[in-house]
Formats: sequence, C-alpha cells, structure tokens
Amino acid sequence: MRNHQKKSEKSHFTRGNGRRPVVITGGAGFIGSNVAQAMLSRGHEVVLYDNLSRPGVETNARWLAETFPGRVRLVVGDTRDAQALRHELTDASAVFHFAAQVAVTTSLLDPVQDFEINVHGTLNVLEALRRLEHPPPLLYTSTNKVYGALPEVELTEQAKRYEPASPALRASGIDENHVLDFHSPYGCSKGAADQYVVDYARSFGLRATVFRMSCIYGPRQFGTEDQGWVAHFLLRAAAGQPITIYGDGKQVRDILFVSDLVEAMLLAMENIDNISGQVFNIGGGPGNVLSLLELMDTMEALFGKRSVVSFEAARQGDQRYFVSNTGKFQAATGWAPAVDQANGIRMLASWLSQNRSQLFGGANAVASRAAPAHRAAP
Repeated sequence: MRNHQKKSEKSHFTRGNGRRPVVITGGAGFIGSNVAQAMLSRGHEVVLYDNLSRPGVETNARWLAETFPGRVRLVVGDTRDAQALRHELTDASAVFHFAAQVAVTTSLLDPVQDFEINVHGTLNVLEALRRLEHPPPLLYTSTNKVYGALPEVELTEQAKRYEPASPALRASGIDENHVLDFHSPYGCSKGAADQYVVDYARSFGLRATVFRMSCIYGPRQFGTEDQGWVAHFLLRAAAGQPITIYGDGKQVRDILFVSDLVEAMLLAMENIDNISGQVFNIGGGPGNVLSLLELMDTMEALFGKRSVVSFEAARQGDQRYFVSNTGKFQAATGWAPAVDQANGIRMLASWLSQNRSQLFGGANAVASRAAPAHRAAP
C-alpha cells in the first residue's frame, strides 16, 4: 500500500496551491468544464485531458482558456493511451475522472469500444495513480444505470408519471444498498469501472470515491437524444423543432443542477479521507422529480407554445423510475441541493438562449483554437 498525503493537506482543495494542477479527464465536457471553472476560480491550475470526440466541447475549452488565461492547459488525449495518461497524472494534486462513452445506444452498437473506453480507460487511470508514491485523491462518476431497469420496484401509473407503490420509497428514493443489475453494455462498463475504483481504494489504499449520478443539467451542456435530455428538449423547443420521446413519457428522474453537483464534488474531495472507498447516489432527490411529459408542460409555459411530440418504442434498459436517495452523502458531508428544478430549468433555458449561436457556430472549431494545447503522444 502506498503512503498517503497527510490528512491536513486535504484543505488544499479550498484554495489552489499554485503548483500541482487538478487533472480532469473529459475536462472539456459539460461536467468537466463546470468543475474546471470552480477549480480555476479557487486558484488551482487545471489540465483538461480530453480527446474532443463530443461535438462542441472544444467551445468549452476555449471559453475556459479565455476566462482564465495562462492557467488552463488542454491535452488532446485519450484515456486508452496509458503512457500519455501516466505522464499527465504524475504531478496531479487531484483527479476527476469523467472521460467516458456516455450513451446506452452507442454501447449497443459497439460494445467493445464502450468497454475499452469505460473499463480499460478507468483501469489506466487507477494504475497510473497506484504507481505514484503519493497518489492524489480521485473522484469517479458512475451512473444510475448500474441499478438496471429496476423491474422489482412496484410502480403505480399516474396521469403524467410513474411513482413507487411504496410510500417510503416514494419519499426517499433509491439508495446505495439497492441490488446492482448491469443492464446494457453501458451499464456493464460503468458498473465494472465503478467497482474497480471501490476495490482500488480497498486493495491499494487509493483515496477514491464514486458518484452514481442521476440526471445532471445546466450551462455548458450540449444536449442530445442520448445524453443530456433536459438541454436537448429545451434546445428543440426553443427552436420550434419536433421532439421524439422514447416510451410513454411518464419516465421519472430526479434532476440536479450542475452547480449543486460541483459543490458535492468539492465536498467529496475535502472529505476524501472519511469517504474513500464508498459510493454515493447523487441527484436532485425526491424534491426535484420530473417526468418527460412534465418537462413538456414546463417548456410550454416557458416558451408560450407546445412542442410537436412523437413517440417511439422505449429503449432497452430504460428505467421507468429512478430517484436518488442522497441521504448517505448528506450525512457524510452536510450537502443538499440548493437549486430547485423550476429555477434550474429557467436558468438553463436562459443560458441556452444567450449562447446558442456561440455554441453551435463554434462547434466545429479546430482544437488548437480551444486552449493552449498539445496532443498526447500516440
């Protein structure tokens, strides 16, 4: 087992030490860029390790570089490249591992690539850290999909949503003790990586924790049908474009505004010595529950018109209900969501409206314009 940094050193996360950078894999993405902004605002240097495969994310990297000149570095690299990854992690003060294949649909089309990115890429991160004399803390983002379709949860069908038949479950949501059921290649790959992180904390003493996240939304999100559905619906509604719903639209999720997620991540790093080796369900919780049909109603009120909607067959492994029980993390850190869903949706709609031309006009920008960058060696 490697020696750990002294416990008192965890306070460096409140304010950057100006020497060792925070490394964020997938750092140009939606969550990565929001975490990077928080780190840079606190005085940290930041390395964005990203292969820029998701359309538009170079716009996020460029925005960070322009907002925090000289303090953010973009490395165009892939977590499957173990050598390049080890080089960037050697001097890290903390690591946020967000780089992933993020869509169930894509995993069904190419399960091998899904495995290589999500499992092998994560194992490369863990191995790079394990070999350091003083490994930095690691936060890994998993998914509620590790719980599968939840067929064992008895649901009642309401006019516009599904709800658990159990009043207790309806009031609290799904906790971390719920049975794991890795449905779909994506669920398998994220679940396997999730368990590798937990075990490397146990077997090798890494200070690492896992967030099993529900639906995160907010600024700097490029919503698609496969990932980022709140932003995707808002963008299409604002543009007067039709929306496709897979299933009956009564599927329920708890949505969490990205600033609340970032606050949870900062608290996780500050408390890493106490929570290492644990997993936490992170989402908006029972106070921020929304079905797809209910989001349609909210958008109609926002934009003054109803979007044209078509319905297709439900997607494989889709959960009719998932709401996070965040009590375990709240008890460990005192965290609770601060942004309610009504305000959060309005803020995201406003941000998308203000930045729509910038986001999509710059989506094909050359990576070298995004930020001071170099490509990882092949």
